[in-house]
Amino acid sequence: MTIKQIATSLAAAAMIASPAAAEVDFSGETIEWVIPFSETGGSAKWANFFAPLLSEELPGNPTVVVKFMPGAGSTKGANWFQEQEHEDGTLLFGTSGSTQFPYLLDDPRVRYEYSDWNPVMATGTGGVAYLRPEDGEKFDGSANNLQDKDFIYGSQGATRLDLVPLLAWKMLGMNVEPVFGIKGRGDGRLMFERGEATIDYQTSSSYLGASADLVEQGKAVPMMTWGALNEDGEIVRDPTFPDIPTFKEVCEATDGCETSGEAWDAWKAFFIAGFPVQKIAFLPQGTPQEVIDTYTAAFDAVRKREDFPQIAAKRVGKYDVFIGEGAQKATKAGTSVSPEAKAYVKDWLQDAYGVSLQ
Repeated sequence: MTIKQIATSLAAAAMIASPAAAEVDFSGETIEWVIPFSETGGSAKWANFFAPLLSEELPGNPTVVVKFMPGAGSTKGANWFQEQEHEDGTLLFGTSGSTQFPYLLDDPRVRYEYSDWNPVMATGTGGVAYLRPEDGEKFDGSANNLQDKDFIYGSQGATRLDLVPLLAWKMLGMNVEPVFGIKGRGDGRLMFERGEATIDYQTSSSYLGASADLVEQGKAVPMMTWGALNEDGEIVRDPTFPDIPTFKEVCEATDGCETSGEAWDAWKAFFIAGFPVQKIAFLPQGTPQEVIDTYTAAFDAVRKREDFPQIAAKRVGKYDVFIGEGAQKATKAGTSVSPEAKAYVKDWLQDAYGVSLQ
């Protein structure tokens, strides 16, 4: 499937109505929504945003509690979820690009299989990279004046979603040294706030929730977003941050950075896998269709609320919400990259960080 086909099919699937749910009642129940990251990151903010809305729309209005299971860049939680099977419909699991990338790169720690799970909702997101004020003064829309600086970045790991910013900065000719091992992107932001890191990036929900305040206080300067996909599969400005240039724009303005060729194709492939369909909610294997349909209908009702565009824009950003067939297509798009892109990234990870995925 081409990039254009992915973008077009997802846009079409987003409009598909949910199937009618059979009689399922969660009265008096507690839904556990497990997130395989720390409580400080974008996935936490995403799940905490949707949880009360989901509670209002599920039959019986159960309590939806978000629980966190960080470790190994989310593979710990995903491996745990792989072993879970349907019991009573009260377990939901949320993933992000940092869960998808180890799967895409054949990380030997991965013991989970996306095709065994049941996606009921997926959303896109964006990301914003930002600088310290003194470095932001040198940023003129290109990275030319930043190429002689040494930056420090708090990272969950080179095979996680951080792959996208790390490869972008490399393509811009910037010297960014990652400090690996943080449990969530929120921990990277805290490193930046404490002066332990000198460059950072956050997904949209986390940026809106905390990093935007740093910008407002003059403690950070936005550098670029990763952008968004239009219906033709082209990278355009992120609708949540229309005033911030995209990486593509910054690359085009930077000496030595190319928006064609192997590096660009690999970066774009993993950007597509990691951001336009970045966060996905799953029910475990063996879940009956009537339970899947009930969750699908509930998430459909959430996205159709009159106030949803307004409240979502403030908390998680202006991105499509996919359900039903749309969520299935989103999951497929988010867990597929070309052999060429995979080979390029594996070689780069080995050369840059000594990461061997055998």
